[in-house]
Amino acid sequence: MTEDEPRRATFRLVADEVRERIRTGAYAPGSKLPTEDELAVELDTNRGTTAQALRLLAGQGLISKGRKGAYVHRIVSKIVRDSTSRYVRARREEGQARGAFEAEIRGLGMTPTSVTGTEHVQPPAWVADALGVDAHTVSVLARRRRMLADDVPVQLATSYLPLEIAEGTQLEEIDTGPGGSKSRLAELGHPQATITEEIEVRNPTAEEVAALDMTEDQRVIEIIHTGRTEDGRAVEVTRHVLPSHLWRLSYSWPLGPTH
Repeated sequence: MTEDEPRRATFRLVADEVRERIRTGAYAPGSKLPTEDELAVELDTNRGTTAQALRLLAGQGLISKGRKGAYVHRIVSKIVRDSTSRYVRARREEGQARGAFEAEIRGLGMTPTSVTGTEHVQPPAWVADALGVDAHTVSVLARRRRMLADDVPVQLATSYLPLEIAEGTQLEEIDTGPGGSKSRLAELGHPQATITEEIEVRNPTAEEVAALDMTEDQRVIEIIHTGRTEDGRAVEVTRHVLPSHLWRLSYSWPLGPTH
């Protein structure tokens, strides 16, 4: 540290050390951390400082604290959501995956699972507007999913599809088959040609805190995903909710000729 640099608070230095031990595997994913008193002795500080450091790491989602002590989170490296390639059909169907999420999580060496429910619903106004359906009647199929990686809840997703397309098809089933809903829509004559994603970072709702095993002071990434056919018709709208401490979003584009 140079004389011009502000002095880093001691609890942040302690947090840095614990974070480094987690990164190097000295504290393995899912393992119980030393107590605050034990950490204070190990790091030559006091219990108040270690308690403050652990609160910081808990807020960042790296550890969880309970009545029996503090534990390293089971996922310590962020999941990369490759938003550029994840919707390519070959990628979605790789290894008979049931869509982009399953293929993505498998590719990262984790086991994906989903708890899925489907129902016919009256859509929220913003969904009705995007899909061009009636907001005052039951006009869409909603597919609600709680998605896990290695049994850790990592995402909530609700997809809305026009009933005139989805009713009576495999889109209503829990298992939509290889490639997921996008592949079934293509087979029904509605292949998606363009995708739009709008992204916001916000506080989680109480329901999201419970479903994603979060704390109220953590943040979620909300992605509103809209898939359109070649003629510009929106045939699928999905709201994705992801804990920000577990995910990193990646995008890339070809820019074409530079001259």
